[in-house]
Amino acid sequence: MDQLMIGDIRVKYPIVQGGMGVGISLSRLASAVANAGGIGVISAAGIGMREPDYSKNFRSANIRALRKEIQKAKAASDGVIGVNIMIALTDHEDLIKAAIDEHADIIIMGAGLPLRIPGMLMAAGYKDFHTKLAVKVSSAKAAKLIFQYWANKYNFIPDAVVVEGPLAGGHLGFKKEELTGTVVPLAKLIKETVNEVQLFEAQFGKEIPVIAAGGIYTGKDMYDIMQAGARAVKLGTRFVTTHECDASMGFKESYLACGKEDLTIIDSPVGLPGRVVNNDFVSQIRQGKTKPFKCAWHCLSSCNFREAPYCISQVLFNAADGKMTEGFAFAGANAFRAAKIQYVSEIFDELIEDYNIELLKHISFETTELVYEPVKIKVS
Repeated sequence: MDQLMIGDIRVKYPIVQGGMGVGISLSRLASAVANAGGIGVISAAGIGMREPDYSKNFRSANIRALRKEIQKAKAASDGVIGVNIMIALTDHEDLIKAAIDEHADIIIMGAGLPLRIPGMLMAAGYKDFHTKLAVKVSSAKAAKLIFQYWANKYNFIPDAVVVEGPLAGGHLGFKKEELTGTVVPLAKLIKETVNEVQLFEAQFGKEIPVIAAGGIYTGKDMYDIMQAGARAVKLGTRFVTTHECDASMGFKESYLACGKEDLTIIDSPVGLPGRVVNNDFVSQIRQGKTKPFKCAWHCLSSCNFREAPYCISQVLFNAADGKMTEGFAFAGANAFRAAKIQYVSEIFDELIEDYNIELLKHISFETTELVYEPVKIKVS
């Protein structure tokens, strides 16, 4: 298994932990993954909701909380720590700046097109910073759009690209009808994106790793998708049922108790479909029952809060706290495979072992013809 290089950042294993909000992947999970040799990722979504002044000062509460979590993760690990920031967050620019100020190793930007981020950073005086910038997309077309815009406008391109397929958890960059039945294979998305990125690699003289996400659960899954051109994988669901995951035990137990039939697609108030573990709360929403709320800050730009049947941030926060009757758990298509709570290090061991087993299956041993030449021995 090759190491992952993102610019001058060296990652022992090509494993990236998915950033899961609200409150699912914070410093505890991120530092454990980094210590195991992967990239640990803190999710910035709703990160300030535990701050006492969040309802009145959500912007400053989010920045304060993000800084704290990065600092805690770095204090607990000398590995690679990243931050996942949704462009749909109304304060995403402030969060990106805070992550760079705290020397996060990488920022992964998704849930929207981060077209103007380089310009924003340049205008704010950020130059030659250590933090790498990665974009998360659901198609080669989206990747090409971002790369072309950054290249033409700023003479700059992302340091990595994450391709998230239709089997991922949470909010998804696909139409609802594209998430059921026969879905587009992740390998196809990876191959198409690698082809697009290669053109920019040649133009800028740098390697841009394509990272695969969505439906990857085992070392065999890793091996297979890396044969399609991925340089690394991103896993979220697999790390939920760990001792180090920042979610409550109630949240984790919803994974352990669910069957394949319990994983369902909902319409989120933010205007995107999402994959969740079905429960009574989800059933109530589908029956048209609403959960009235007052939105004081409009945290997600794409959320139609005036007509939304519930506050997605509050519902996810409730679930992270274990209040499953007042929320639901986002989950990938393989969440039903979780059977026990494990340590992050155990999952790394399993992934690496399974990957190596699969690798050995595909190694072709070439036979070498041995030629023996007679040796003359002088007898005195």
